[in-house]
Amino acid sequence: MIVKEVIGILEELAPLAYAEDFDNVGLLVGDQQNEVSGILVTLDTLENVVDEAIATNCNLIVSFHPIIFGGLKKITGANYVQRIVIKAIQHNISIYSMHTALDNSNQGVNAKICEVLGVANTKILIPQKGTIKKLSTYVPKNDANQLKSHLYEAGAGNIGNYSNCSFTVEGTGSYKANEKANPVKGEIGTTHFEEETKISITFEKAAEKNVIKALLENHPYEEVAYEVITLENTNQNIGMGMYGILANPMTEHEFMEFLKEKMDVKCVRHSNLLGKPIKTVAVLGGSGSFAIGAAKAVNADVFITADLKYHQFYEAEGKILLTDIGHYETEQFTKNLLVDYLTKKIPNFAVRLSESKTNPIKYF
Repeated sequence: MIVKEVIGILEELAPLAYAEDFDNVGLLVGDQQNEVSGILVTLDTLENVVDEAIATNCNLIVSFHPIIFGGLKKITGANYVQRIVIKAIQHNISIYSMHTALDNSNQGVNAKICEVLGVANTKILIPQKGTIKKLSTYVPKNDANQLKSHLYEAGAGNIGNYSNCSFTVEGTGSYKANEKANPVKGEIGTTHFEEETKISITFEKAAEKNVIKALLENHPYEEVAYEVITLENTNQNIGMGMYGILANPMTEHEFMEFLKEKMDVKCVRHSNLLGKPIKTVAVLGGSGSFAIGAAKAVNADVFITADLKYHQFYEAEGKILLTDIGHYETEQFTKNLLVDYLTKKIPNFAVRLSESKTNPIKYF
């Protein structure tokens, strides 16, 4: 396989179109045409991870966090980021980062936390806006069904648990071709009237390139009239965080012990205990203080995240138990998720789980 093919498989799980605007995701180092000898999956790409990739003959590192986040103006080895990039280039190792694309996936970071904790009936905590688009186009009546089939194959027309969804209305279109045109129907210099079907069909943002390609390649007209708009409709399958319910309610003390055991954490920073059972659980891997309001809005009994500041614990306001278990700790199972996914997709290929320790925080 080449790097580009592996990227295609990873984007099925977490399309880069759903990464946050501030993020730096995708292929950060390397050539997407390079042949892959092996894949090393890690949470962070550090120097010891690159050394591990060299030792295990893995020339593609799939990392959750991007090693290059801000701009690099120099690559002189002056800091750890530059040294990692230099070493990767010297040994022809590609580095691919998923970060918030995987955060926003309904099979990503937060789904894995829910799986580990046994949280069921999960929903997205903060659905991402602007992820649903609508295509409208006009096609000769007799060609409508064939064009719709091609659009469906390209990823259009999926709504929740339904596929092949579209709306059509019939009418009369008109156009006049000039001397430079090559009309499929009608004559140059004469206004032509055609019985047409207007097709309206929705699709997810990540499928836009394929949908437009299918439209232009399969539409019979020389000039294709179409429009694409972004809808305000909420997409419940894409976004930050998740929430769901436990099979059996626990007391707060029982839940804290359960949380420490399942997430393998040494301590839990938390807001005031409220003396009520824990049933509805909200989670957001990584820095999740921005989602405290969302967790309260869905009436979660507890919110599990990381990097909460002193004053943010006040935002519990006696309505929710806020827990901070650490940044690395909330995301630690992400690399296991990726190894399992890649192994299922390409079972005869070398996919390794990195053994390198990358958590920069230690506990005394």
